[in-house]
Amino acid sequence: MILDKINSPKDLKKIKTIDKYKLAEEIRKIIIDQCLETGGHLSSNLGVVELTIALYSAIDLPKDKVIWDVGHQIYTHKLLTGRKDKFKTLRQKGGISGFPKTAESKYDSFDTGHSSTSISAALGMARARDILKKDENIYAVIGDGAITGGMALEALNDTGISDTDITIILNDNEMSISKNTGGFSKFLSKLRTRKLYIKSNNKIKRITKKVPLGNQIIKGVEWSKKRIKGLIIKNMFFENIGFTYLGPVDGHNIEAMIDLFNRSKNIHGPKLIHVITKKGKGYKKAEDNPGKYHMTSGKEPKTKTNYSKVMGEKLVKLAEKDEKIVAITAAMEDGTGLCEFKNKYPNRFFDVEIAEQHALTMAAGMASNGLKPVIPIYSSFLQRGYDQIIHDIALQKLPVVICVDRAGIVGNDGETHQGILDLSFLNTVPNLTVMAPKNYKELEMMLEYALKQNKPIAIRYPRGEENYKFKKNKKIDSKAEIISKGEDVTILAIGKMVGTAMKVRDKLLKDKIKAEVINARFLKPLDIDKVQKSFDKTKLLITIEDNIVSSGFGEKVKYSIKENGKIITLGYSDKFIGHAKVEEIEKEYKLDEESIYKIIKENIK
Repeated sequence: MILDKINSPKDLKKIKTIDKYKLAEEIRKIIIDQCLETGGHLSSNLGVVELTIALYSAIDLPKDKVIWDVGHQIYTHKLLTGRKDKFKTLRQKGGISGFPKTAESKYDSFDTGHSSTSISAALGMARARDILKKDENIYAVIGDGAITGGMALEALNDTGISDTDITIILNDNEMSISKNTGGFSKFLSKLRTRKLYIKSNNKIKRITKKVPLGNQIIKGVEWSKKRIKGLIIKNMFFENIGFTYLGPVDGHNIEAMIDLFNRSKNIHGPKLIHVITKKGKGYKKAEDNPGKYHMTSGKEPKTKTNYSKVMGEKLVKLAEKDEKIVAITAAMEDGTGLCEFKNKYPNRFFDVEIAEQHALTMAAGMASNGLKPVIPIYSSFLQRGYDQIIHDIALQKLPVVICVDRAGIVGNDGETHQGILDLSFLNTVPNLTVMAPKNYKELEMMLEYALKQNKPIAIRYPRGEENYKFKKNKKIDSKAEIISKGEDVTILAIGKMVGTAMKVRDKLLKDKIKAEVINARFLKPLDIDKVQKSFDKTKLLITIEDNIVSSGFGEKVKYSIKENGKIITLGYSDKFIGHAKVEEIEKEYKLDEESIYKIIKENIK
C-alpha cells in the first residue's frame, strides 16, 4: 500500500501525482470500512480525501497551520499525520478522537467540534504570527454550510479588511448535514458557473502565448477581466469584502488543487479558494444520500424509534389540530426528527441553516406575534444561543418551546458534543420552565403540555432510546411523580436517569431494601415539598442526573431542601468528558446501575 510509505505529510511530496490518486482510493476504503464497523462521520470525510492530500502536498506541516471547521472531516488528516496505526481505535475509549485535538498531535493546530469557528481562529493565529514576526501560512477549511453561520460571516468581514496573509478554503459540496438552503447557498451556486469562465480564460491564455506579441495581448485584455467576470457573477461577494477569490477548482483533481494552492502563496492578503467536492464520494450509498450517511453507527443494533423521532411524530399530530404550531431547525431536520413535519407542513417549517442564535430570536418574534414555535436543538449547540434564551425569550416571557435534544452523554463524539451543561445553564434563567421526560410517552405528554402554556419552556431528552419500560405515566401538572414507595432510601432522578433509578430499585428489593423512587420531571419549578416529605421519612436522599453536578439538578435540590439526613448528589464532575461509549462513561463516573446500587448499600442504615 502507498499509505505504508506515508508517516508524515512531508512524505506526500516524495510520491508521484498518479500515486496520490491511488493513495486517495486506499484512504477512502479504510474510512468506509472503519465507519461501517465502529461508526463515524462518513459522507463528509469521503468528500475531502483528495482535498486533504493536495493541500498537504503543497504546504509545510506542522509549521503551517490548518484549522478544519467543525472538525468531523479530518479522518484523512489523521491517516496522513502519523496515526494510521491507531486508526482502528477511532472514537473508541482510549483511542484517537474523531475531531482535531491539540493534545493528541502537533499536526492538530486547534480543537474544533462546532461549526463556523475556523476563520476566527485562523485570523487570530495569522495576527499573532504577524506580531511575532513569524512566516508560517495559515489555512481555514470551511464548508458551504458552516460559512453561513453568523460567527463565520463576522470573521469574513474582519478578515477582508485585515490585509493579513490568510487563506480560506471553501469546501463546497452543497450539503451541511441536511441540504443547504438560503440566499448564501444560491450565491455559491452562481459561483459554480465560474468554471466555464476559468476554463475558457486559461485556454485562451495558452493559445495566445504561442502567437507573436502574445504576452502583450494578454496584458491588453486584463483590464476587461472584471467586466467579463461581472457578466458571469454579478455580485462578487468575497472580492467585494476584500478577498482575492480563486476558483472554483475540482476538489477531486489533485494536480489542479496543488497548482492552485502553490500559486496562491504568491498573493498577498486574504485569499479564498473555492473547491467543489462531492459529499460521500466513492461510496454510492453515501453519494446518493449523504445526509443519511453523515453519521454511521457501525454494527450497533438499529432501533425502530428514538426520542428525536418520537418528538417529531408527536409534533406532527399536534400540528394537525393547531395551525399556529411551527417548527424551526438550524440545518438539523434529519437529526432532530423534523423530516415528516417538513414534508407535511412545508409552509410552517423553517430551516435557518447553521444559525442557532438567529433561530431562537426568530422563534421569539414568531411567538410575540401569535404563533407557537417549537425549536429542537442539540444540547451542545444550544450553548451558542444562551443570550437569546435569556434576552429574547425568557425576559419577555414568550411561549417558545425549546426541545433540548442529545442531552446528557452522547458518547463517541467526545467533549464538544456531550450535552452535560444544559441543566446547569438553563437552571439560572428566570421565567423558564425546564422539564425532562423519563420515557417516550412522557416526552409526548410534556410536548403537548408545553404547547398549551403561555410561557417559555425547555424539554430536554437524551440521544437514542428509552432505558426502562414503565407501567404507567401520570398526567403532567408541574409536580414530581412518586413511582415507587419505600422507607429506606429516597432516589430522586430526572430524565433518562429515572429509568436507571428503577433498575437500582429493583436490585435493592432483592436485598429487602425498599427505595422510594421520585421522578422529578421538572427542574424548574422543583417540587421540593414532595421530596422533603420523602427525605424526612428515609433520612437518605440520592439525586441522579446526566449533567454536571455543579449548578445542576442535585445542587439545586441540596440548596432548596431542609437537611434532615444524608444527601448524595450523583452526576458528572466539573470537567469535560472525552469520547467513549455511553455505558463506558456512565460506569467510569459511577452513574451506572451497579455503581449506584453499591453507593446506596454503603450508605444505607
